[in-house]
Amino acid sequence: MKVILNQTVPKVGKEGTVVSVADGFARNYLFPRGLAIVADKNQLRALEIRNVRLAAKSAGAKTAAEALKEQIDGKTVRIPGQVGKDQGKLFGAITSQNVADAIRKQLGVEVDKRNVALIEPIKRLGDHTVEVDLHREVDAKLIVQVFDPAAEAAAAPVAVEPELVEA
Repeated sequence: MKVILNQTVPKVGKEGTVVSVADGFARNYLFPRGLAIVADKNQLRALEIRNVRLAAKSAGAKTAAEALKEQIDGKTVRIPGQVGKDQGKLFGAITSQNVADAIRKQLGVEVDKRNVALIEPIKRLGDHTVEVDLHREVDAKLIVQVFDPAAEAAAAPVAVEPELVEA
């Protein structure tokens, strides 16, 4: 089934694009959430008009998004996570809001959580590549490093003061 996306859907497409998806996915997921509409003749014509209007309006936004991409693309953001005894699986998860907050604190760039394209929350330690949708035509890739703060504190060398020995 061909549909027009109203919002960017990770691993499907960006807002305003015509994509072909399974009928059940469209009926059970995209349509009830308002993420897409059926791509018939009238909707395609309306989409063309809307795209022309958006192109004129978003020319300045694209240059701003490219400037943001320069600041974010390829950078690493570290996020602490509480870990269970099996040393690898998190209590809870790292969500797009956590990633957006870490970008704001560590890189000094304001990113909306809806622009962080996490398919599902991060639930394991390690490095994860996350895509940030800055504009319809501009994406940035970012590495999110989830670490255990307790293990890192235990691994850090402890400074010991030398004792003075009197002779």
